[in-house]
Amino acid sequence: MHPTPDALIVIDIQNDFCPGGALAVAGGDEILAPVNALLEAYQVKVLTQDWHPAGHGSFASSHPGAAPFSVTTLPYGEQVLWPDHCVIGTKGADFHPDLNTDAADLIIRKGFRAGVDSYSAFFENDHETPTGLDGYLRTRGVSRLTLVGLATDFCVQYSALDAARLGYDVTVREDACRAIDLDGSLEAARKAMRAAGVVLEG
Repeated sequence: MHPTPDALIVIDIQNDFCPGGALAVAGGDEILAPVNALLEAYQVKVLTQDWHPAGHGSFASSHPGAAPFSVTTLPYGEQVLWPDHCVIGTKGADFHPDLNTDAADLIIRKGFRAGVDSYSAFFENDHETPTGLDGYLRTRGVSRLTLVGLATDFCVQYSALDAARLGYDVTVREDACRAIDLDGSLEAARKAMRAAGVVLEG
């Protein structure tokens, strides 16, 4: 019997989330070296990529008079309205050039449906529409996941919570993540992840 493979899920290390990008996470480029090192250490390696059409419903610019980082209600619930970011075909949507994308087995693109955002690597923000990642991991025999990337309190947190809900053993390596920390969102994310049984390391 082969041991169950562990998977590394690398969340959204894209130009728009790194310094100089449209939705830059402070220190977002500082995690590239530790993430690249981790990519050498795991059997199963998945990258996620935020991938929005122009005029996406989560963009503040799609809601006349709305300010970036304000909150609105969309058909699936509350939604933070973001600056335009990770628009399909733009440099901002590309992976950071220093990320070792060649190491990945799979790239999951999310948020490409114009009417619903997708923070999680597993489900869109309606919490129902799957990305296909769960099926991929199960057919690879994976039961343990380590999550790294951007941003701790949004896409990493949502991915970790969904993974725990789906029955995976989940670890988040905080030393290989960075947070937006919008109005205390980082501490709230840590509490939610711990409550769900997610292990926070680093």
